[in-house]
Amino acid sequence: MLRRLCGLVGAVIVFSGLGGCTRNTPGAVTPGTSVYVARRIRTQDPARPVVEALAVRDGKVLATGTREEVLQSAGPGARVVDLGEATVVPGLTDAHGHLSGLGQWEAQVSLVGAASKEEALSRIASAPSTSYQGAWLIGQGWDQNDWPEKSFPTRQDLDALHPQVPVMLTRIDGHAAWVNSEALRRAGITRDTQDPTGGRILRDASGEATGILLDNAMGLTFSVVPPLTEAERATHLSAALAWAARVGLTGVHDAGMDLHTFRLLQKWDKEGKLPLRVYAMADGSSPERDTFLREGIYQGDRLTLRAVKLVLDGALGSRGAALHQDYTDEHGHRGLLMMPPDEYERRVTAFMAAGFQVCTHAIGDRANTLVLDTLLRAAQATGSKDGRHRVEHAQVMRLEDIDRLGKSGFVASVQPMHATSDMPWAETRVGPDRIRGAYAWQRLKSSGAVLALGSDFPVERPDVLAGLYAARTRQDAQGNPANGWYADQRLSGAEALEGFTVGAAYASFAEARRGRLQPGMDADFVALSVDPVDGPASELPGAQVRLTVVGGDEVYRAEEK
Repeated sequence: MLRRLCGLVGAVIVFSGLGGCTRNTPGAVTPGTSVYVARRIRTQDPARPVVEALAVRDGKVLATGTREEVLQSAGPGARVVDLGEATVVPGLTDAHGHLSGLGQWEAQVSLVGAASKEEALSRIASAPSTSYQGAWLIGQGWDQNDWPEKSFPTRQDLDALHPQVPVMLTRIDGHAAWVNSEALRRAGITRDTQDPTGGRILRDASGEATGILLDNAMGLTFSVVPPLTEAERATHLSAALAWAARVGLTGVHDAGMDLHTFRLLQKWDKEGKLPLRVYAMADGSSPERDTFLREGIYQGDRLTLRAVKLVLDGALGSRGAALHQDYTDEHGHRGLLMMPPDEYERRVTAFMAAGFQVCTHAIGDRANTLVLDTLLRAAQATGSKDGRHRVEHAQVMRLEDIDRLGKSGFVASVQPMHATSDMPWAETRVGPDRIRGAYAWQRLKSSGAVLALGSDFPVERPDVLAGLYAARTRQDAQGNPANGWYADQRLSGAEALEGFTVGAAYASFAEARRGRLQPGMDADFVALSVDPVDGPASELPGAQVRLTVVGGDEVYRAEEK
């Protein structure tokens, strides 16, 4: 379990595990006052945007300025940490991720990046033992859009490998599952099974299930998979937190947290063992929502729960995103709403009335229109006009709805890497007109919307440097297309950094404490080998996170090379 520094082996930080040192342990590596010196420290403070040193005391920023100014403020005996040529930035927050999913992603067979169905099947055939959840083989990350045939796989592909073991493999976006015949049998899915509301069982010409389940239809198999043990949950969550710190994250907005995960993080937070700041959105799509609603908002030390996550439609890649008009590449199909509009409005109103921020997954333009209409009515009914309610993804929108989002004071929680992952096929799905309102970050900013940037890990890699690169370039890792995909929607280096710092803080009601490095604010910061604002964007994907600090605690330090 990643937490407070307990010792050093060379330059590699050693962490104590769940039973080891906690905050304020005698002998820990950050007692008293520490002064950090670097080539450049970007504070996001308009009064002193770039300085060369900052002092930290009791988990807060004590002073910023020149080395001499800060050393004088720190007083005698301060520990000085020289970060050399590094650029220090305020703590980076992923405004939309899934910690439990990331932990499971590490344990399960990964199909991410498989360039063909055959490669995916080869990985499945050699799946590690940790991929099994009870008797079920579980994996994730396939994307048929990356395969030559561009078509969905089938249950027969899996049956050839595992005729008796149930197999369930979720798509890269988490909105489709590829299952074998044994999984269908255990879930009771036959040719007579009706599509659930907000879900779709793909069928062949004879009416038999092909083995692809979209959106709510996935629940038919999820419901019969054995649950994780408590030990597995703890192991997965610990691994996810360690990964987040390693890639330079000081905070995560967890988009749809289940009750088990919340209870575990709550326990660790009370014990001083939570390494990062976690802003939790309660899972509003499960029966556990009633417990979250009844217990209300929670504010701990590094764990906050004051939001709810609702899912209104599916994903564009699996054609589950709800559109006003037909998919350009599938006539007669307009996607799926995951719940009826009246039920969505009931949940929104109930959580708003209880003081929760409402965060809604909306990818298609129909879903985004419905979210805005509903939020405006519910805010009026509950008096929650300043609730900073969020549209998660805001991916394909009508231009008039982009304008409404900003003027209504809502937050656009967007993920730059989604654009660079989807750009090879997104326009095929929605056509040349609707694409103008898709992944439209500059149009959202012009509307007045605050952008909070994230990755949606494990859908995308939990790599904030890759997110900064995608935001600045709208290119893949090889620099394609040459000028960026719809380059007019790119963010500048300053705008991209703002989205992962100030924007994320605002979206979690924390702008008075985080997002900037100013005296009195939380000492959350990251040291990078590349300046994310003025440095070459092409260097970001290969850059190094050298140090991650949360509340004055050095939770990750890279090994010296």
